[in-house]
Amino acid sequence: MKQQPGSEAEFVEINGIQQYLLHTKSKAAQAPVLLFLHGGPGMSEAAFAYAFQPGWQAFYTVVHWDQPGAGKTLTKNKNTYPGMEELLGHLRGVVQYLKAKYQTEKIVLLGHSFGSILGSLYALRYPQDVLYYIGAGQVVSLMENERAGYQKVKELILSAGNQRDLQKLEKLGAYPQQSYDQTMMKKMQSIRMLQGKYKIGMEFGPILKTLLKSPTFQLSDLGSLVKGLSNNKALVEFLFSHSLANESLAYQVPVYYLLGDRDFQAPYPVAQAYFETIQAPQKQLWMVENAGHFMMLDQPAAFTRRLAALQTQAAAAQPTAG
Repeated sequence: MKQQPGSEAEFVEINGIQQYLLHTKSKAAQAPVLLFLHGGPGMSEAAFAYAFQPGWQAFYTVVHWDQPGAGKTLTKNKNTYPGMEELLGHLRGVVQYLKAKYQTEKIVLLGHSFGSILGSLYALRYPQDVLYYIGAGQVVSLMENERAGYQKVKELILSAGNQRDLQKLEKLGAYPQQSYDQTMMKKMQSIRMLQGKYKIGMEFGPILKTLLKSPTFQLSDLGSLVKGLSNNKALVEFLFSHSLANESLAYQVPVYYLLGDRDFQAPYPVAQAYFETIQAPQKQLWMVENAGHFMMLDQPAAFTRRLAALQTQAAAAQPTAG
């Protein structure tokens, strides 16, 4: 199994299946463990870590987990696509494993994109495990996101006067549909391509190049990416019907958001509005300038600086022993 320099990869049996973890240990004393929850559903981000994570180990021990239905975990467990409750159960198993491995009572959760829904639900349900929660490209409601993202890309197309792109948009008809089916998924793919073109989402060409250059990349990872993004139907169906606004707004752990100021794939105004409604022991929101949905790749240095400042603030706010 390919290794990333300075990192340790392993498969661990959790809830009866082999699950992939990539560890980068911090040299700093008392550095908390941060578990990175990737997006998709089905898009492992461990292979991208080499491109955006250098510097994080100065203040975190970072662990990437390929969720069931994604990445190297999917390669080991073909055709295993969990629902949300099952995935939360797997996450709890991973958290308990990390708590034992690193002899710590709590860990930090960083959820990106779909992972931000998973992380938020876990923080709400199991606050005893969570030191604090970080939402990056925070998703609140898929349907609300799609409405806002559609309007923004239409606004940019009209401003650019690009008739060809305007025709592509008009061919989609009503958007979004309040249902999960192949027609809607094709429409979403078209919207994602336009959002990437106008730099308010994720640009898939640069993302693919970054993946292919990864020191941990294997050809099977490309297959898992395609399968993961196409076959996690239970999780996508969950997203079509779910909104964090309908969950408890009272978090028992500190909550921090890092949002890209050009992100309209998970539109930052939607996340900002939700953030204003929640209660938490401590909460703060930072914007990452000139960054879209994959802000860690768009602006890796700026994201790392924000993350370092966040950890310093969070550490200062933690109660001291005795």
